[in-house]
Amino acid sequence: MEIKIEKTKTPKAKPADENALGFGKIFTDHMLLMEYSADTGWHDARIVPFADLSIHPASTVLHYGSEIFEGLKAYRRKDGKVQLFRPIENIRRMNNSAERLCLPQIPEAEAMELLQTFVSVEQDWTPSAPGTSLYLRPFMFGNDESLGVHAVHNATFAIIASPVGSYYKEGINPVKIMIEDEDVRAVRGGTGYAKCGGNYAASNRAGQRAEEKGYSQVLWLDGVERKYIEEVGAMNVMFKINGEIVTPKLTGSILPGITRKSCIEVLKKEGYTVSERLLSVDELGEALKNGTLEEAWGCGTAAVVSPIGELCYKDEKFIINNGEIGEVTQHLYDTLTGIQWGNRADDFGWTVEVQ
Repeated sequence: MEIKIEKTKTPKAKPADENALGFGKIFTDHMLLMEYSADTGWHDARIVPFADLSIHPASTVLHYGSEIFEGLKAYRRKDGKVQLFRPIENIRRMNNSAERLCLPQIPEAEAMELLQTFVSVEQDWTPSAPGTSLYLRPFMFGNDESLGVHAVHNATFAIIASPVGSYYKEGINPVKIMIEDEDVRAVRGGTGYAKCGGNYAASNRAGQRAEEKGYSQVLWLDGVERKYIEEVGAMNVMFKINGEIVTPKLTGSILPGITRKSCIEVLKKEGYTVSERLLSVDELGEALKNGTLEEAWGCGTAAVVSPIGELCYKDEKFIINNGEIGEVTQHLYDTLTGIQWGNRADDFGWTVEVQ
């Protein structure tokens, strides 16, 4: 496909201290844009200088939340080259999200070409300090200039990029999580499995309450029975209970995480027993009390793997593994980051080098 490239005439200075990047606050020189209309399909793919977007006040996204997004990273290897981690999985998930929100899908081959071309243009922004990467944010929004409620007829696809450090200020140190028993994130049949902005906006109230109490994130329960563990705010979640690795099964209200999928594949290959099943908060509480909950961790693109050192439920606090990172959690972090940064052999064929 044709992708027009317009380079900026005023390039920004790159961050002087790669160890102080934070997350998602610095943006690269360019962005990718592409338009869709029901009459002509996808067209006008272009990489242009990073700038504000102009949008009609009646645009569909502003009124009805017709928006989806993805998150993935580009990593700087020791040999100086840049690679992506399982980008086809992000493309497929974005198309699944698009189908759920009646947004147009992008053929996989075209989406991969767009992504790789954009990263190739911006790859000099990929930091090299340990633990840093270039975070990529593809997103799509409905852009009909009409107040009618209907499937989208016009849309915009975009990719922006940001050099980042650790998502949590704790880094790889254990985080504190509060189990939420008032609000719910999603229900089966809704948009829980789609990566759309509304899911995250609806979670902010509980997240704010947790933050005020000193917790990094909330752990959601299912929205019907209010008893089954689902996911953490920005991550899927896994537990080691009496030697068994347990993670909530995908019921339609849980985001099918790519890091989650990678953890499961690594663990199964190494002989661990991994169960994707319903896990009630009562079962988890019993494991906390009798000492059979050995480890707990979240997993997602932003944080990769994040150990959970404390859980709070109904104001009762439980310390996990003495508040320390567990053996399996550390192993998963080392394995995945080793593959992502090219320091460990990719026996799974997950990485894609950027030309």
